[in-house]
Amino acid sequence: MKATRLFICMFTLLLIGISPMSGQTKKQKKEETQKAIRELVEAQKIKVEVNTAYPMRGSSKNLTTNYSVEIRNDSVFSYLPYFGIAYSVPYGGGKGLIFNERITEYKLTFDKKGTANIRFKTRTDEDSFVYSLSISTSGWADVNVTPTNRQAIWFRGSFIYDKPSKKPAK
Repeated sequence: MKATRLFICMFTLLLIGISPMSGQTKKQKKEETQKAIRELVEAQKIKVEVNTAYPMRGSSKNLTTNYSVEIRNDSVFSYLPYFGIAYSVPYGGGKGLIFNERITEYKLTFDKKGTANIRFKTRTDEDSFVYSLSISTSGWADVNVTPTNRQAIWFRGSFIYDKPSKKPAK
């Protein structure tokens, strides 16, 4: 009986001693994640993989294919599906939100919580688009797309980045 009580006391003390260390580690990991996301956003090296689409009409759509929007320097690489009403499109439906084009009017701001808000315009031979991205410090992202000739649509997904390596440098 005494051995059991002693074991429980020792185990409890061990947990109490480890708890602050693991909390510090979580805080450090969170700060590293926030720093990595901010650096990539500021360098315009952004990739968001979306998993849900929210058309203006109808219910949300869970996406099973790897759809994404990527910003590299002064270009956008949009590979997004479209669900909604088109007011004017080329015969056969056109390319929709799948294109690679140059960006104009790029603007980046950060709010009080550290969320990155990016807004830019781009144009294809079919339409003009305004993209608005919100990337949280934890890596969640929203992508709003407002075309000129179609209803707006927004997507939810996650910011893709290389997590810091835990391996020591050689």
